[in-house]
Amino acid sequence: MNEPLVNLEPGMRVVIRYRLDDGRATDALGVLLSLTATHAVVDTKRGAETIELHRVMAAKEVPPPPRPRP
Repeated sequence: MNEPLVNLEPGMRVVIRYRLDDGRATDALGVLLSLTATHAVVDTKRGAETIELHRVMAAKEVPPPPRPRP
């Protein structure tokens, strides 16, 4: 498995930085839905995003989003 993802488990809130086809980097932020030997699926604000693991540059667990002030 890709080293940055080794400590992540489904259900965690994560950010995964990965390369696009054109070489630019982008992030997927949300709940990790699944993790296989080849793909990670993250539930983002835009919907489920499937990421090929060979594109992953970095990944980590992140805290919950800030709560809105009353």
